[in-house]
Amino acid sequence: MQITQQYSTPSFSSPRSINASSSQSSPSFATPPSPPSIVLSPCAACKILRRRCVEKCVLAPYFPPTEPQKFVIAHRVFGASNIIKFLQELPEPQRADAATSMVYEANSRIRDPVYGCAGAVCHLQKQVSELQAELAKAQAELASMQSQQQNLIALICMEMAQSQEQVLHRHQQQQPQQQFIDTSCFLDEYSVGSTWEPLWA
Repeated sequence: MQITQQYSTPSFSSPRSINASSSQSSPSFATPPSPPSIVLSPCAACKILRRRCVEKCVLAPYFPPTEPQKFVIAHRVFGASNIIKFLQELPEPQRADAATSMVYEANSRIRDPVYGCAGAVCHLQKQVSELQAELAKAQAELASMQSQQQNLIALICMEMAQSQEQVLHRHQQQQPQQQFIDTSCFLDEYSVGSTWEPLWA
């Protein structure tokens, strides 16, 4: 007697049928949309150095991907390893100023390879000295003009006082003559009669 065993093969449904059946079984629940993928671009330093930009990159906050020329200039003068070393030795609140200073120094060194930033400082100090000399000259001219104005005002006041004194002196000289003429020219009738009375007596 042969005993035969029948094995039933399990049926596997395709993913499309599963999705269709799940969508038909629960039509009221919709799958939430997937969040947009965020593409993080490397910083300008890592992009120029052709290396992977890690999450805590020292150069990323100070050399963004939108300003690659800053790192190109600083890297040309100082080098990437020295820039990283300088930034790591400083506390975080001072790193931004240090990066800006390195970029400025690199620009000055490219323009003037001999003096660099010191040449720009000397030029600015020379301009300050020239402006201070011009300011002192202008202040001296202003003081001279003010003194001349004061002298002119004093002279005008003196001339006005002398002219007023002359006018007052002339007026005082003319006033007695006018009084004498007024009293001698006019005679009263009674005074005339009194003078001629002895002649008719």
